[in-house]
Amino acid sequence: MALWLTLAVNSIALGGLLFLLSAGFSLIFGLMRIPNLMHGSFFMLGAYFGVTLLWQGVNFWAAALISAAAMAVIGGLIERFLLRRLAGEQLPQVLLTLGFALIIGDISLMLWTGDPWQPATPAHLQGAVQVAGLFFPVYRLVIVMVAVVIAAALWLMVDWTRLGAMIRAGVDDPAIARVVGIKVSQLFTLIFALGAGLAAFGGVIGSPVLSVYPGLDAEMLPLALIVVILGGTGSLLGTLVGSFLIGFLYNFGQARFPDLAYVILFLPMLLVLVLRPQGLFGKGGS
Repeated sequence: MALWLTLAVNSIALGGLLFLLSAGFSLIFGLMRIPNLMHGSFFMLGAYFGVTLLWQGVNFWAAALISAAAMAVIGGLIERFLLRRLAGEQLPQVLLTLGFALIIGDISLMLWTGDPWQPATPAHLQGAVQVAGLFFPVYRLVIVMVAVVIAAALWLMVDWTRLGAMIRAGVDDPAIARVVGIKVSQLFTLIFALGAGLAAFGGVIGSPVLSVYPGLDAEMLPLALIVVILGGTGSLLGTLVGSFLIGFLYNFGQARFPDLAYVILFLPMLLVLVLRPQGLFGKGGS
């Protein structure tokens, strides 16, 4: 029983990190209609940058926010000056993001070497809380709470603000959104920057759990793709549900059925693609 509960807590924490990685990715995919293959690189590069700040003595949460802001700026510049020039050309956009992912991977290897970096859990979040005789790591619970708070903030932004209405219009039908005067290209930049920032923030707060190492981007990107396919592009609710679902499938699959871990992980995605291509919470058409 204790093992199952430990796996459950770890799965929920991973689900929180996957939501931070996948939320912006889902909106980017919904607006731009391309998979951003360097999204995992924002997660890894943001984590490296944040860990470097931690080594310099910067406060943990300040390092996470600074890293998120830096990746948001980089992401916005890439979209504004490179991806926008390839608007409507999906294959060149995919190749561009793939090229950037490879470049970022090599630069990270050159600057931070191939050794894993794993910062210590912040002192004020170390330890565990006891519930019904069982102990749960405080830091993993904090990750979940942070993910829930950010999910609530994104939901309020998307569903209850004018900006959110424009984002929803751009996700549902970008052509009509342009006709009614919505500057979809500016939404591209904003959402791309937001997605990059959230991914970097998730990378930093996940580093005490996952550590940071070359290839982390290649491990996290497929998980984000599966989350978006399961939940539906542009759907925050779908991303939230899909993130925790994949967190459970990934952790329990690796722990209980290691030889079938990837079958357990990818089979639900294949079923969704066949039975409901728009995802569990996505809208058909568009």
